[in-house]
Amino acid sequence: MISVDNLSLKFGKRTLFDEVNLKFTPGNCYGVIGANGAGKSTFLKILSGDQDSTTGSINITPGQRMAVLKQNHFEFDEVEVLKTVVMGHKKLYAIMEEKDAIYMKPDFSEEDGLRASELEAEFAEMDGWNAESDAAAMLSGLGISEDLHHVLMKDLAGNQKVRVLLAQALFGNPDILILDEPTNDLDAETINWLENFLVNFKNLVIVVSHDRHFLDAVSTHIVDIDFSKIKIYSGNYTFWYESSQLAAKQKADQNKKAEEKRKELQQFIERFSANVAKSKQATARKKMLEKLNVEDIQPSTRKYPGIIFKPEREAGDQIFMTEELELKDEGTTYFTDVNLMVDKGDKIAFISRTKQAVNKFFQTIMEEIPTQKGEFKWGVTINKAYLPNDNSEYFKTDLNLIDWLRQYSSNQEEAYVRTFLGRMLFTGEETLKSASVLSGGEKVRCMISKMMLQNPNLLVMDEPTNHLDLESITAFNNAIIEFNGTVLLSSYDHAFVQSTANRIIEFTPNGTIDRRMSYDDYLESDEIKALRESMYQKG
Repeated sequence: MISVDNLSLKFGKRTLFDEVNLKFTPGNCYGVIGANGAGKSTFLKILSGDQDSTTGSINITPGQRMAVLKQNHFEFDEVEVLKTVVMGHKKLYAIMEEKDAIYMKPDFSEEDGLRASELEAEFAEMDGWNAESDAAAMLSGLGISEDLHHVLMKDLAGNQKVRVLLAQALFGNPDILILDEPTNDLDAETINWLENFLVNFKNLVIVVSHDRHFLDAVSTHIVDIDFSKIKIYSGNYTFWYESSQLAAKQKADQNKKAEEKRKELQQFIERFSANVAKSKQATARKKMLEKLNVEDIQPSTRKYPGIIFKPEREAGDQIFMTEELELKDEGTTYFTDVNLMVDKGDKIAFISRTKQAVNKFFQTIMEEIPTQKGEFKWGVTINKAYLPNDNSEYFKTDLNLIDWLRQYSSNQEEAYVRTFLGRMLFTGEETLKSASVLSGGEKVRCMISKMMLQNPNLLVMDEPTNHLDLESITAFNNAIIEFNGTVLLSSYDHAFVQSTANRIIEFTPNGTIDRRMSYDDYLESDEIKALRESMYQKG
């Protein structure tokens, strides 16, 4: 267990947390949420002892072992991959090192023998003989093939290092597991493996993530950081979001009687509990909402962007098509034999196991890179808005945000331009900031303002939720659901893809898979699983 007592953290005049009192209990998974800059990662650092608070204390049950997902991807560069994982259990690894050092002694003494015997007993008690096989199984589950288990960490790609460090944190059944954005750089299959691991993990988990599907799959509680306070709510992210929205709606309804409001909230709890009973958590160790009462439901003070895409004109029947489109580079096939006909109203999610394949496809059809082979054609009625994966070229300017957005507007009036910035929560003096100093999330919000300004009937979006906080992601997600135009998108956000896409197109080195179905149905289909494996394995 972890108890947080009277915690506060101040930077000069700014208070990040104030008088925080919380208890984190074993058997639960706590999903930490909050706007960008609210202090989510900082809070985890305080819990793990990597950062001091201004006042208050963190108390951990004596003897309990804590494991933390490392963010330094170069810390173990000179260490073998398998050994890096085992090092996650510091006590076990220390015993292994001391034991091996004793056996290496040329002048092995009786005292050494006694010490070695003690260490062997401890080693066996900690199931040390299975440590390497357990570590190897965990690496394989996270997509690190056996041929990489004995190479040095420095020889791995960045996304492979992330998986090894995640295995290190998970290894050895820690009593407390702290994870900061564990799904970064993981594909859908690996995220699913991690979800199942955490659902069946018997101890305490505290996790920060912007992936709503992941939070819903693993969380029994939500830890909300808002206006210098931290509160714990029962349930997963969707329950927290929907209940807070319902409570806010009720608060605004001054005419509804208190008893009517209570009845409505209670019905909501019952409805949600029925759905939870079918979820992963309920079928494993976790029981959400069992102690929840109406008083726990409170409106959030969060601000959500107002994202609305209004097509200036309806698209005709000719939307977009490709013929024999192909791109290869230095032995890597990004996509090949792409023969695609997009219909009006299609919302297509493009996916691939080949890194950068979809990104290269979008760059090709948006004419950022030349066509290598084949051709593509847009319909004459198409007015498209593009959200690229890399937007840095748009912000190499010292223009303030009003003048930056004005570049893309036929209406040059300041009040008109401010309206679109305001929808993305840029107000007052914020609109006078230089475009060159924006954070990643602020740049994406500006790009969304630009897209709304264009009144498009087709959206092209390459990983649109990158850098956004949960509030912006949720608002963006809802806007795409409501949009009555055509959408071409790629995203690692499972909930975003599942809720918006009605067609899935996957690029493989040996052709394209194209199915009109939801993302979940695509991933769960046995027929498609077999087809995918054959498409990736062809010589």
